[in-house]
Amino acid sequence: MDQKSLWAGLVILLLLQGGSAYKLVCYFTNWSQDRQDPGKFTPKNIDPFLCSHLIYSFASITNNKVIINDKNDAALYQTINELKTKFHPMVDSSTSRLEFINSIILFLRNHNFDGLDISWIYPDRKDNTVFTMLIQELAEAFNNDIGKSSQERLLLTAGVSAGRQMIDNSYQIKTLAEKLDFINLLSFDFHGSWEKPLVTGHNSPLRKGQLDRGTSSYYNVEYAVAYWIRKGMPAEKIIMGIPTYGHSFTLASAETSLGAPASGPGAAGPITKSSGFLAYYEVCQFLQGAKITRLQDQQVPFAVKGNQWVGYDDVESIETKVQFLKNLNLGGAMIWSIDLDDFTGKSCNQGPYPLVQAVKKNLGSL
Repeated sequence: MDQKSLWAGLVILLLLQGGSAYKLVCYFTNWSQDRQDPGKFTPKNIDPFLCSHLIYSFASITNNKVIINDKNDAALYQTINELKTKFHPMVDSSTSRLEFINSIILFLRNHNFDGLDISWIYPDRKDNTVFTMLIQELAEAFNNDIGKSSQERLLLTAGVSAGRQMIDNSYQIKTLAEKLDFINLLSFDFHGSWEKPLVTGHNSPLRKGQLDRGTSSYYNVEYAVAYWIRKGMPAEKIIMGIPTYGHSFTLASAETSLGAPASGPGAAGPITKSSGFLAYYEVCQFLQGAKITRLQDQQVPFAVKGNQWVGYDDVESIETKVQFLKNLNLGGAMIWSIDLDDFTGKSCNQGPYPLVQAVKKNLGSL
């Protein structure tokens, strides 16, 4: 069976929360420790007062058990750790799921994590039942663990898709709503260099654009949030994703507007080194000498320099997004990821963590 896009993140609860407080859920990735400065990110860069929850993404699974398989991980877990891998067909049998569940509870308790975040991004209708069973069995095991531990119940959350087809194919939402503490909605990656025909599009538009027709009308934050609510997820359990990166394109002609023809992904950033992708600290450098346009309908900016086009979020667009989620009484905001923000404050001249700080300031009480 093909590998499924199922990932596990390890949750750290940084702030005790009151019933009315918003959540600010921040992911960070362990591969960011391998970048060169100023993109090299380690647990020492984490501001413990910045977020309410920190998710260390992702945990490695071998033989249905969580393992440490990197020479740096044992030390990193002491301050918050993470590895990236794909889950294998562990979800397909009750025996392998039970082995995983027993393993994860022991692992989380031994390393003083506060919960588990499961990200399931796999548009295949035949698999939504096994994901639901995994969540149900995890929730039951976490509840049973309370009697065996003097600690608080482990949190159970899920990172979920914002694409309508994936939502329809991959999730039994009413059941998930009962079992999960909250969902982290991946409301970004709506457009990128993988699309055909290839034209410029924004990574995370807040609203539908004037050019959007048919299924492209689904590719925005507003639609994704509304669709999850319509399908049965309580608004207060939706943590709306906000990206700290942009997607870039190489233009194919002199046209530079939204929807302009592109010949491929944009040039790789000097630090992240991924074509079609720029961390916010790389975006800030790109903006020097670039022409910036703010899309009034989608309420996000893009910038053009030479034949390079990048759609990204800035402080202004993030302030608008936070007000949007507050108007809908959502549970809070999720950041992907804090290591892609200008965490040192050296690239954007806006202080450390300018985007995350904008989210926190505009959320108010955490």
